[in-house]
Amino acid sequence: MQDQSPEPLRYPWQEAPAEGEAVEVAQGVLWMRLPLPMKLDHVNVYALDDGDGWTIIDTGFASRRGKEIWKALIAGPLGGRPVNRVVVTHHHPDHVGLAGWLMQQQSAELLTTRTAWLMARMLTLDVQDVPAPEALEFFRRAGMDAEILEKRRTERPFNFADVVAPLPLGYTRLEQGDVIRMGGRDWDVHIGNGHAPEHATFWSRDDNLVLAGDQILPSISPNIGVYPTEPMADPVADWLEACERLSQLARSDHLVLGGHKLPFTGLPVRMRQLIDNHHGALARLLDFLDTPKAAGECFAPLFKRSIGEGEYGLALVEAVAHLSHLYQEGRATRSLRDDGAWVYQRKG
Repeated sequence: MQDQSPEPLRYPWQEAPAEGEAVEVAQGVLWMRLPLPMKLDHVNVYALDDGDGWTIIDTGFASRRGKEIWKALIAGPLGGRPVNRVVVTHHHPDHVGLAGWLMQQQSAELLTTRTAWLMARMLTLDVQDVPAPEALEFFRRAGMDAEILEKRRTERPFNFADVVAPLPLGYTRLEQGDVIRMGGRDWDVHIGNGHAPEHATFWSRDDNLVLAGDQILPSISPNIGVYPTEPMADPVADWLEACERLSQLARSDHLVLGGHKLPFTGLPVRMRQLIDNHHGALARLLDFLDTPKAAGECFAPLFKRSIGEGEYGLALVEAVAHLSHLYQEGRATRSLRDDGAWVYQRKG
């Protein structure tokens, strides 16, 4: 049952652990951080004490620096005990990047959802020197800025294999309704969607802990994008459904351990914010579609801030997701413009 008077968000720790160090956020649960070479410059990872070794939640990018940090963490805060299991919440590279390396170094078992494993393994094998024709067509249909599109034609695109270590064959599947024992606790597995398909979250039966990955974050909303791999996906619908469902589990005393930012309490309020933020964005976007517009022309109502070149790609796929959601719900029309871009206009 949800709280009648939800508490606001609170942050028990104001500072993140330093590189190579850990903060114990609950008995047998360590919070650590690895760097990322982007605006969101970190990913949170966790170690759960199983007595004879550790279960690791998420891993960071595969890089020389990342490997050195993990070696220091294992020798230091983890006390030299082995990593027996690596749990990956979802397939994005900042979470799965060093899973394969830890499996090989530590003889660790990998646990994740089927979709996460298939996506990660497939994408690490799909290396492109230049963007595929389908990708360029997708960007043109999205109304990508002409200069950026021309630049992308010849430059090497982001490849998973650049920052994700090869994944050995074999894993243990996690799915909705599973119960897993980690860190002296039993955890219910609840599957999220939207940010990533089949995103695993873990809800302790024995205390107030939630391991949320990127499904539930404080202060930022995770990217919800449509990509060339599935151009008619509707991750906004998936996201809203998952948020409504997970919100029924939320308690104000839950300590949420997410993939980025700081641990927090006040989960019912945060779930409502995440849902309302996207409904608000959709309403602003619909108002903006008084004349036909492509995704590349819709940043202002969605983000309410300027978008730089470093953020452009993520902003574009998020704009496509929200426009396509309105189109697939029948609230907007879609037609091809002379320049090859899909343009959307509200109905009525």
